[in-house]
Amino acid sequence: MEKGTVKWFNNAKGFGFICPIGGGDDIFAHYSSIQMEGYRTLKAGQHVQFDVHQGPKGNHASLIVPVETAEGIRIVPVEAVEGIRA
Repeated sequence: MEKGTVKWFNNAKGFGFICPIGGGDDIFAHYSSIQMEGYRTLKAGQHVQFDVHQGPKGNHASLIVPVETAEGIRIVPVEAVEGIRA
Protein backbone atom coordinates (compact mmCIF):
# COMPACT_ATOMS: atom_id res chain seq x y z
CA MET A 1 0.00 0.00 0.00
CA GLU A 2 1.04 3.58 -0.71
CA LYS A 3 0.92 6.37 1.87
CA GLY A 4 -0.07 9.99 1.44
CA THR A 5 -1.81 13.06 2.81
CA VAL A 6 -5.24 14.29 1.74
CA LYS A 7 -4.78 17.51 -0.26
CA TRP A 8 -8.50 18.31 -0.32
CA PHE A 9 -11.81 16.46 -0.31
CA ASN A 10 -15.23 17.84 -1.31
CA ASN A 11 -17.96 16.11 0.73
CA ALA A 12 -20.77 17.42 -1.47
CA LYS A 13 -19.21 16.00 -4.64
CA GLY A 14 -17.67 12.92 -2.99
CA PHE A 15 -14.14 13.25 -4.30
CA GLY A 16 -10.78 14.90 -3.76
CA PHE A 17 -7.05 14.34 -4.15
CA ILE A 18 -4.23 12.71 -2.19
CA CYS A 19 -0.58 13.84 -2.27
CA PRO A 20 1.63 10.73 -2.23
CA ILE A 21 4.41 10.71 0.40
CA GLY A 22 7.05 9.80 -2.20
CA GLY A 23 6.09 12.70 -4.45
CA GLY A 24 4.62 12.65 -7.91
CA ASP A 25 1.23 13.59 -9.30
CA ASP A 26 -1.79 13.94 -7.02
CA ILE A 27 -4.04 10.87 -6.89
CA PHE A 28 -7.81 11.02 -7.40
CA ALA A 29 -9.84 9.80 -4.39
CA HIS A 30 -13.55 8.89 -4.62
CA TYR A 31 -15.72 8.39 -1.54
CA SER A 32 -16.68 4.87 -2.66
CA SER A 33 -13.04 3.77 -2.17
CA ILE A 34 -12.84 4.95 1.47
CA GLN A 35 -12.76 2.02 3.89
CA MET A 36 -14.58 3.13 7.05
CA GLU A 37 -17.89 2.71 8.84
CA GLY A 38 -20.65 5.28 8.48
CA TYR A 39 -20.26 8.45 6.45
CA ARG A 40 -17.21 8.04 4.22
CA THR A 41 -15.20 11.26 4.03
CA LEU A 42 -11.65 12.57 4.28
CA LYS A 43 -10.20 15.80 5.66
CA ALA A 44 -7.37 17.94 4.30
CA GLY A 45 -4.12 17.01 6.04
CA GLN A 46 -5.33 13.53 7.01
CA HIS A 47 -2.84 10.70 6.52
CA VAL A 48 -4.08 7.72 4.51
CA GLN A 49 -2.92 4.43 3.03
CA PHE A 50 -4.22 3.31 -0.35
CA ASP A 51 -3.63 1.25 -3.48
CA VAL A 52 -3.07 3.02 -6.80
CA HIS A 53 -4.67 2.08 -10.12
CA GLN A 54 -4.39 3.77 -13.52
CA GLY A 55 -7.67 5.40 -14.51
CA PRO A 56 -8.76 7.04 -17.78
CA LYS A 57 -7.47 10.47 -16.63
CA GLY A 58 -4.64 9.49 -14.30
CA ASN A 59 -4.02 7.62 -11.07
CA HIS A 60 -6.94 6.63 -8.84
CA ALA A 61 -6.75 5.57 -5.19
CA SER A 62 -8.58 2.45 -4.04
CA LEU A 63 -8.95 0.80 -0.64
CA ILE A 64 -8.33 4.17 1.07
CA VAL A 65 -7.75 3.72 4.81
CA PRO A 66 -7.28 6.66 7.21
CA VAL A 67 -4.13 6.20 9.34
CA GLU A 68 -4.49 6.72 13.07
CA THR A 69 -2.12 6.44 16.01
CA ALA A 70 -2.40 3.61 18.55
CA GLU A 71 -4.56 5.87 20.75
CA GLY A 72 -6.99 6.45 17.88
CA ILE A 73 -5.95 10.08 17.37
CA ARG A 74 -5.52 11.26 13.81
CA ILE A 75 -2.02 12.42 12.89
CA VAL A 76 -2.07 16.05 11.71
CA PRO A 77 0.87 17.53 9.80
CA VAL A 78 2.62 20.51 11.38
CA GLU A 79 1.70 22.71 8.40
CA ALA A 80 -1.99 22.25 9.24
CA VAL A 81 -1.63 23.71 12.74
CA GLU A 82 1.02 26.40 12.25
CA GLY A 83 0.08 29.61 13.99
CA ILE A 84 -2.04 27.89 16.64
CA ARG A 85 -0.70 28.57 20.12
CA ALA A 86 -2.01 27.23 23.43
